Amino acid sequence: MVSDDGSESKEAMLSTARSVVRTCLQIRREEDVLIITDPETSEVGQALYEEAARVTDRILLVMMPPTQKPGKEPPLPVADIMRKNRVIIIATKDSLTHTRARQQATKEGARVVSMPGTGRGVFETGGMTADYNALQREISGMGAVFRRKRRVRVKSSSGTDVEFQTGGRWVLEDNGICNRPGQVSNLPAGKVFVLPKEGSMNGRIVIDGSWEGSILSEPISLMVENGLVVDISGDEIVEDVKSVFDLARAGIRSSKRDLVWTVAEFGFGMNPKATDLVGSRVEDLVMRGSSYFGFGDNTHIGGSARVGFHLRGVVRNPEVILEDATILSGGKVFLR
Repeated sequence: MVSDDGSESKEAMLSTARSVVRTCLQIRREEDVLIITDPETSEVGQALYEEAARVTDRILLVMMPPTQKPGKEPPLPVADIMRKNRVIIIATKDSLTHTRARQQATKEGARVVSMPGTGRGVFETGGMTADYNALQREISGMGAVFRRKRRVRVKSSSGTDVEFQTGGRWVLEDNGICNRPGQVSNLPAGKVFVLPKEGSMNGRIVIDGSWEGSILSEPISLMVENGLVVDISGDEIVEDVKSVFDLARAGIRSSKRDLVWTVAEFGFGMNPKATDLVGSRVEDLVMRGSSYFGFGDNTHIGGSARVGFHLRGVVRNPEVILEDATILSGGKVFLR
């Protein structure tokens, strides 16, 4: 016999799965659908399968072994079947977004939604439960806010004070709606981000929220000169962070090694249901009123630092000033 709590939890899972299937992906009856999961996220995969099966019977649920690290290619049979489906839902512990298998599937016309590391708790509540149609309308309406404004300053009470020029357009497509061939979206969605112009950033970044989905007990401080991190300090996690960058440097020819320290991305969260950090690589980035910085490879948004890895850290309650207009302060977003 299922307890009341168990019934409520299952219904919450299915409600979120329904949103993914019907709102985010807008799956149609005639479409081939592939759901990929692994033992650590199988409950999420099962809920997605049950809801997608209400729309189409052209559906396959595949259980693959854990990949052990983000970016590792899935087994060859999984990669092969990815190329043959029009809709792919990835509910695995580690991300497959940057794999060749995903890229090839996208090239073949598949649209892909990925939820790396999303377990039952994160799936049932918070950012995953957002009204993505409303979020799409809000984010897509922000174009005028950024038009012809390139100078950005970010400050926080914990010590962040950094300035830079934007190196491309602000990306306004991370809204959770993935209904066209070739689209790729992480869920939960809801962030706005941009490429900092290479060589333009100077100041101090203090990551006081989370780093790669790990909530920090002490902040990480990074000094930035001409777009590159030149010094990093903080508690014990700093040594682990440095070792990742040092390992990446060892695999790059000497003239390009310093590019691993590129400040590669800046963005801020817009998801109204993501109200606190939860220790998720994806959800922490979309927490409304927070901001984040990415470090390392920036080629995914038009930069030239091809270093093969990308790490992100979240700043709590920043003030973000665009030219002379404050667009983020005190955890609130100001769009006028």
